[in-house]
Amino acid sequence: MSTLTTLTNHQVRLASRPVGLPTRDNWSFTTEPVAEPGPGGVLVKTLYLSLDPAMRGWMNEGKSYIPPVEIGAVMRAGGVGKVIASNNPAFAVGDYVNAGLDVQEYCLIPEAQIKRSGMFKIDPRMGLTSWLNVLGMPGMTGYFGLMDVGQPKPGDTVVVSGAAGAVGQTVGQIAKLKGCRVVGIAGGKAKCDWVVKELGFDACIDYKAGDVKAGLKEHCPKGVDIYFDNVGGDILDAVLTRITRGARIIICGAISQYNNTTPVKGPANYLSLLVNRARMEGIVVFDYADCYPLAIAEMAGYLKEGKMKSKEDVVDGLENFPETLLKLFNGENFGKLVLQVAKE
Repeated sequence: MSTLTTLTNHQVRLASRPVGLPTRDNWSFTTEPVAEPGPGGVLVKTLYLSLDPAMRGWMNEGKSYIPPVEIGAVMRAGGVGKVIASNNPAFAVGDYVNAGLDVQEYCLIPEAQIKRSGMFKIDPRMGLTSWLNVLGMPGMTGYFGLMDVGQPKPGDTVVVSGAAGAVGQTVGQIAKLKGCRVVGIAGGKAKCDWVVKELGFDACIDYKAGDVKAGLKEHCPKGVDIYFDNVGGDILDAVLTRITRGARIIICGAISQYNNTTPVKGPANYLSLLVNRARMEGIVVFDYADCYPLAIAEMAGYLKEGKMKSKEDVVDGLENFPETLLKLFNGENFGKLVLQVAKE
C-alpha cells in the first residue's frame, strides 16, 4: 500500500453564499483520503495559499469574469506547494510549483487540468511566498495593469490606492523604476511610512488620518496622470477630481464595495473622464497568462538586484482561513496576505 493512501486531506468548502462580510458559518471543514495521481497527473502538498480580495467576488452567484465557486466545492485559491507524487514527465517529485491549489492540504491535479490550473515550476531560492506576491498573480496584475493599460511615461504622476497591499506595492515600485512620480494611498501611519521609506514612493496619503482630496492637492499639484484603483468608492471619486487631460484609470478592484449589502456605488465624478478626455479600463490578469514568463523574468531580475521588495503578511494554519481572509477587508494585513498550510 502506498504511503499516500494513509494521508488525510483537510479542506475548506463554501457552505453558503455570504451576505456582507463572510463568517465562519459560510464555510465547512471536511476531510477525505489522499488519492494517487492517475496517468499524467500530479499530487501537490500545499505549503502557502494566496488570500486575495477577489475571493470575495468568487463566492457570489452571478456572471463575472470567472465562474463562482459552487456551494459544497473546495474554496478556490492559488498557492505554492511541493510535488509529492507525479506521473507527468514535466513535474518531478520534489519540484516546487505555483498553481490553483485551492484551500486544502493536498491537491490532486489530473493531466487534463494541469494547464487550466496554471501550474508551473518555481525557483524556491527566490522565496516561496514571493511567488504569491511580486512574482505571482498580484505582481502580474500590477505589472500588466500599469504597463499595458496605464502606459506610463517618465515624469507621469501615478497614484496607487491600497498601496501597501499586494498589487499596490508592485505597481508603485514598477512605476518608480519607469521614471514616474508615485503617490500612494494607504490606511495608517505605519503603512504610509513603509511605502515611502522602504519602497521609495514619493509620498503616501493616510486615508484614515486626513482628507484624501487635500492630500492629492498637496502631493499631486499638477494632477494625476495614472490612477491604479484597488478600492473604488469615495477614494475613486476623490482622484477623479484631480486627473489630467488624457489620464488613464486602471480599475483593478473595489475592495470598499465587496461586502456591501446594497448596490455597488459607482463613480459620481465620472464626467471628469469626458472633460479630460481620460480613459477608465479594467484589468483581469488571466487575460495576460501567455505573457507571465516575460513579466516574471523582469521582476525576478529587479528582486535579485535589490531594486524591488516583496513583503508578505503570513498567517499560520488552514483552520484559521475564515478569520484570516477577513484581514483583507478590515485593512489589517500589512503586505501580501498569505496563509501557511504546511511546513516545507
